[in-house]
Amino acid sequence: MTRSGRVAQMPVHEGVSASVVSVPAGHWPSLLDFLAQRMPGIPRDEWAQRLSQGLVLQESGQSAQVDQACQAGQRFFYYRNVADEPRLPVQAAVLFEDDHLLVADKPHFMPVTPSGPYVQQCLLVQLKRLTGHADLVPLHRIDRETAGLVLFGKRLHERDAYHALFRDHQIHKRYHAVAAHCANLALPSVHTSRLAEDPAHFFKMREVPGEANSETSIAVLHQEGQRALYQLEPVTGKRHQLRVHMNALGIPIEGDQFYPHVLRGPDEAEDFKRPLQLLAQAVAFTDPLTGEHRKFESRLQLSMTHKL
Repeated sequence: MTRSGRVAQMPVHEGVSASVVSVPAGHWPSLLDFLAQRMPGIPRDEWAQRLSQGLVLQESGQSAQVDQACQAGQRFFYYRNVADEPRLPVQAAVLFEDDHLLVADKPHFMPVTPSGPYVQQCLLVQLKRLTGHADLVPLHRIDRETAGLVLFGKRLHERDAYHALFRDHQIHKRYHAVAAHCANLALPSVHTSRLAEDPAHFFKMREVPGEANSETSIAVLHQEGQRALYQLEPVTGKRHQLRVHMNALGIPIEGDQFYPHVLRGPDEAEDFKRPLQLLAQAVAFTDPLTGEHRKFESRLQLSMTHKL
């Protein structure tokens, strides 16, 4: 079984924390044979190169060797890397930082953590390189296609206190979205539904019958012709919740490549000129560690803006 995540005793390499792979029962002539068989998505030659560069480590922290034996129960650590990683057009920005928190503005198209073809370009790795804080951990996630605020904890032992804010709905989140204006919709309103994975597309969600597990308040902020700027306030945080709810109302968000129809799959080339018009615009909460009231607002903008 392969697990990814921060490994406290291993150093960070170019902003990337070590991932770990455990050796199951079996027989492999060498560590190289094991890695090539266990993770065939990485070519054998690349594994050999990583080993020669000291990018695969033993639990002791020493470099692993290409021809060394491996036994069931051993763990090895490696650093994820993507050759010819595509470069995103906009980089991340830090909006706030204290001893406990870091708040960043994430551009469209950027994943929060390493994902698919993005490692060095993801938000977490960029921030680790920029700040030098190896223990940064995202306290929540937003879609890669969505822009806006992401909160990070700076101390691993404090993250549970912040996670509880999201779990217990003690954090107020405000999003902005651009979509078609529909005069027939009675807004503001609250949309609730049950969301589940779409069996036809692993990367999509859909509304299904049953008890609601998602809730979003929706209001119109501004109208210009056939378009409108909406304010979305999710109570829950299901994957693609805002995108699915807007689509269910017949007003899919501009630039959405998944809803109502898949226009571009998750592995297809991006069209950076058509970002999803969804922005994590503001968050507000009482800091569980300091007791201070916190409110942060994104400096990014959508294609349609309105001064509140």
